[in-house]
This record gives sequence, structure tokens and C-alpha cells, in this order.
Amino acid sequence: MKVKSLVATLALLATLGAAQAEEKLGVTVYPGAKHDAATSNAVKEMAGGEAACFTTADPIAKVAAFYKAQGLKAIGEAGKESAMFRKGGVDVTIQSPWMDMRTGTMMKTTLVSIVKPAR
Repeated sequence: MKVKSLVATLALLATLGAAQAEEKLGVTVYPGAKHDAATSNAVKEMAGGEAACFTTADPIAKVAAFYKAQGLKAIGEAGKESAMFRKGGVDVTIQSPWMDMRTGTMMKTTLVSIVKPAR
């Protein structure tokens, strides 16, 4: 019973992370992506504005296609390891692999960073 409760709580927190990011930043979070609070905080400190980071097992091409279909402006060409989009003053960066800034470990998942830098 405790495990089910914990799983339900974690799922709710992940949903809240996505909903808050969408409300604050005005960009739809990639479906099924999991909120990464620690990376979000690290990116927020570096950018000096608002940031929300999410991870997914899906490849960059699939994630990039989603944001292109959402009408975000592509910044440069999407590559094998990264893609970037912009909507107004908000940047969406997609990376795989990516480095966990706390541990220095290279992660094999895809990182989606939604950032509104301080201006």
C-alpha cells in the first residue's frame, strides 16, 4: 500500500512540474517527459530567469518533431545530439546525451530544457 501511495505521489508531482512549467513559460512540455527538479534548479541559477527541465527516453528527432509541430521556431538545424527552438522569449533546448551537472555523469536519456532567461 505504501508503494502505491508513493508512486501516486511521484506521478502527481511530475504532473505538477509540467503544468507549472507550461503555465509559467507558455511552452507545452513533451508528453510523458519526467520533471527533473535538480537540473531545473541548476539551469535556473545559470540562466538567472525561469527554467524547467524534463527527461524522456525518446530520441531527439521525435522530441524535435513534437516542438516543430507545436509551431516553435527552429534555431539552426536539429542534429543527432541537439536541437533548439524558440517561442517568444522562451528557449527550448533538446540534448542527448547530456551531462548531469551535479555528478558530471553523462546521461543517455534526452533532456528537454525550457528556459526564459532574465532580460
